[in-house]
Order: sequence, then C-alpha cells, then structure tokens
Amino acid sequence: MLSRGDFVFTIGYDGPVAVIDGQAKRRYGSLTTSELAEKGLFRAAYSSAIWSKDPKDLQSLVEIYNRISGSSLKPDSPLDRLFGVFPIEASRSITL
Repeated sequence: MLSRGDFVFTIGYDGPVAVIDGQAKRRYGSLTTSELAEKGLFRAAYSSAIWSKDPKDLQSLVEIYNRISGSSLKPDSPLDRLFGVFPIEASRSITL
C-alpha cells in the first residue's frame, strides 16, 4: 500500500509499480487537501481527499474548485474522470 505522499503525487503506473513525482512530493507533500486545492493542484488535492476518506476534504476541494473555475460541481460529480485519479493498489513505487 502506498503512503499518502506517494498516492497524492503518483503520475502513472508501470504495471504494479506507481511512478511518483518526487519533486512535487518534496515541495507540496506536507500540504493539506485544501492547501493543495488553493494552490491549484487539483489532481493532487483530489488524490488527497480520496486517501483521507473524509467527506469534508472532498467538500472543501469541490468548493475551492468551483470558486476558482466558476463551475458548479458537487461532491458526487464524476471527479475521478475530471482529475484522472482512480484508487489502484500498487505493490511498490519508484520516485522520479
């Protein structure tokens, strides 16, 4: 199972191996879901919200996204398709 930081900054998969953006992880890895969203890092923020499994994180992300983008999404919108993030079990990771 991946750590939060690895999951949030996964940029793809090579078979069962998650490929991690090491530079982004070092720079933004300590930020909360809301802080990531405020910085415009919506994909990472969505990954963080999925990882936490806290509905408040998802609600916060949607509110910030709607405010910045002018959209009217809801927490039950197809956000996985919008941000390209799907929970996948990876046995290990490599950091670039």
